[in-house]
Amino acid sequence: MEQSKKKKLRWGIAHIYSSYNNTIIHVTDITGTETITKSSGGMVTKSHRLESSPTAAMNAAKMVAENALDKGINALHLRIRAPGGHNGPMTTGAGAQAAVRTLARSGIKIGKISEVTPVPHDGCRKKGGKRGRRV
Repeated sequence: MEQSKKKKLRWGIAHIYSSYNNTIIHVTDITGTETITKSSGGMVTKSHRLESSPTAAMNAAKMVAENALDKGINALHLRIRAPGGHNGPMTTGAGAQAAVRTLARSGIKIGKISEVTPVPHDGCRKKGGKRGRRV
């Protein structure tokens, strides 16, 4: 009787890319190759300046959660990413936290949360010249 009550978890991966200009949420299967659903701040708001806002991220996450549940995905591992690299900021935008909170509240079980911002291993020289950026 206890086994029938317990729902089988079908895992997926939510890739959340949050910059200062936009928030993109992309859900794949557990291997990361097959796209299940995706949404972004630009798909849920009309104004360009609001794409990166927590409200737009919440609406995008709500859309993604509904689509994922419809397709049978009821548990997600989260991979949060900022632009990073050798010139991008290493901190996420305002939408990342809101998206995670909305996914958790939508009835989807959250597994691992990992931070996958690309870190440079001393490749190209940073912009700013010999004396750095003068403010």
